[in-house]
Amino acid sequence: MRIEVEEESDGRWIAEAPEIPGGLAYGGSKAEAISKVETLVLRILADRLENGEPAPELDKVFTVAA
Repeated sequence: MRIEVEEESDGRWIAEAPEIPGGLAYGGSKAEAISKVETLVLRILADRLENGEPAPELDKVFTVAA
C-alpha cells in the first residue's frame, strides 16, 4: 500500500495512505509518522473485517493457499 510522506512547516511529519479514508497520521519524525499510519491502517482494516465490511485492500496483504 502506498504511503505519502511530507514534512510540515512546523517540523512535524505527516504520512497518509490515500487509498484508506482516515489513513493519516502525524509524527515527530518521518519514521514515526510512517509507523503510526501503518498501525492506523491495520486498525481500520481490522475494524472493517470485524464489522463484516469489505476490505479489498487486504487482497494486497494476504494470499490464501489452495
